[in-house]
Amino acid sequence: MKVRVKVKPNAKVEKIEEIDGVFHISVKEPPYRGYANRAVIGVLARHFGVSKDRVSMIAGGKSRDKTFLVLT
Repeated sequence: MKVRVKVKPNAKVEKIEEIDGVFHISVKEPPYRGYANRAVIGVLARHFGVSKDRVSMIAGGKSRDKTFLVLT
């Protein structure tokens, strides 16, 4: 399934919430060298109960608005 995500890096608390079909994910990692992207993959994997290799980014590598593919 395709999942639309809005990312907030450098957050104090890691959290995930869904608003109007878009997941708003806050991660503690900075948007540097893909650290925040890898953290988002981990959060999505935990949320959907799959391993990290079942989650991949398909759009938005350097943007806060991203699209991920989650294979369940």
